[in-house]
Amino acid sequence: MIPLRDTIPSRRAPIVNHLLIAANIGVFLYELSLGSRMERFLFTYGLVPRAISPRTVLTSMFLHGSWFHVLANMLYLWIFGDNVEDRLGHLRYVLFYLLCGTAAAIAQTLTNPHSTVPMVGASGAIAGVTGAYLCFFPRARIVTLVPVLFFIQVVEVPAVFFLLFWFAMQLAAGLEALGVRESLGGVAFWAHVGGFVAGVVLGPLLARRRRLVG
Repeated sequence: MIPLRDTIPSRRAPIVNHLLIAANIGVFLYELSLGSRMERFLFTYGLVPRAISPRTVLTSMFLHGSWFHVLANMLYLWIFGDNVEDRLGHLRYVLFYLLCGTAAAIAQTLTNPHSTVPMVGASGAIAGVTGAYLCFFPRARIVTLVPVLFFIQVVEVPAVFFLLFWFAMQLAAGLEALGVRESLGGVAFWAHVGGFVAGVVLGPLLARRRRLVG
């Protein structure tokens, strides 16, 4: 299923979300400009679980390995991030995004601590955004491309089904990958799981704190 948009309009401009998308695409364009040096760049600034550090936890959130990788992540961030920023506010959304990305990095590291393959991508932080979206807008609907036999249908899928189905797939794949030592890289399923759970927990906490303070 490929999401196209949601049915919840934003009340204000998602400035931070737009800046995050621009930053991710800008960094990826810089990666492409490196040519043969791109691999070394990813090993330097990507998160290597065996040598995890606060610096690479942060920098890895803005790196991607391919056009498909960055565009798929940015599509999800575009669809779900504006509404979460709307609910949290600009500054709290920045904090939330970085905390979810950190939780994702820690989750992936704990499940494969000896890996020397760099983890890159914003998907862990974005998984946190989708987790918060599920809490804030469970009755929303996601306009989605769904393949049916040889045809593609555009349907509105309940957000609760779309996001829980996605999470279940990540969890199942993560459980299957436990104990498998990655040597050639792959999808960081536990980063997705860790980020999503962090979003479910942190989103309502930050929103509630904002209401109490404001």
